[in-house]
Amino acid sequence: MRFLVLLGLLFTVSCASTNMKKEAVVSNAYEVSPIINGAVVPNSMVRNIDGVEVDLNKELQGKNTVLVFYRGGWCPYCNLQLQGLRKIEKNLNKLGWEIVGISPDSPASLKESISKNKLTYTLYSDSSANAAKAFGLAFRVDDKTNKKYLGYGINLDKASGESHHILPVPGVYLINSKGEIVFNYIHPNYKIRLKESIILNAAKELK
Repeated sequence: MRFLVLLGLLFTVSCASTNMKKEAVVSNAYEVSPIINGAVVPNSMVRNIDGVEVDLNKELQGKNTVLVFYRGGWCPYCNLQLQGLRKIEKNLNKLGWEIVGISPDSPASLKESISKNKLTYTLYSDSSANAAKAFGLAFRVDDKTNKKYLGYGINLDKASGESHHILPVPGVYLINSKGEIVFNYIHPNYKIRLKESIILNAAKELK
C-alpha cells in the first residue's frame, strides 16, 4: 500500500513543484499543478454522450471510481489505455469500482471512441476544459504543435468542437465513495501511462 501511494504521488509532486501559482491553464504539460491525494473532487460541469450537462462531483458521489483523464480519441496512446482499462473493467467492478473517462472530445467524438474501442464504461466530454482546469491538468497546445498535429491529420478543433486547444495531462485518479482522492498518477509525457495491473492492485488495496 505504501509503495502504491508513493507511486501515485511521485509524478504529481514533480509536476506541481514547477508551477506554484497553480494557474488554470499553463503553456505546457510540465507546468501543471494537479490536485493530489486527500483532495475532494471539485465541482465541474461536463457532458455525457447525449450532450447533457452534468456535475462531475455529483455523478461520482457514492461510488468508488477510477477516473481517467485522456487527451482524446485521436491519440493512439489514449486508445491503447482505454482498451487496457476495458480488460480490467470486470475485475474492478467485482471490487466495487467503476471506470469513468474524461477527455476534451465532443459527445459525438466520444461515441466514436466507444464504438471503436468497444467500451462499456462511461465517457464524459470536457470540451470546455472545466474538469481539466479544476483538477489542475489543463495546458494549452502552442501554435507550432497544433500545426504539426494538423499535418498528421489531427484536428483538435474538430475533435472537441472548440478552438481553445486545451488538453489535459493524462492522469488516473482513484476516488472513494465520499468523493475523496485516495490515489493519483499524473505524468506530463503523454506516452507514459499507468499499467492496468497497478490500477487493479491499487483498487484491491484501497477497497
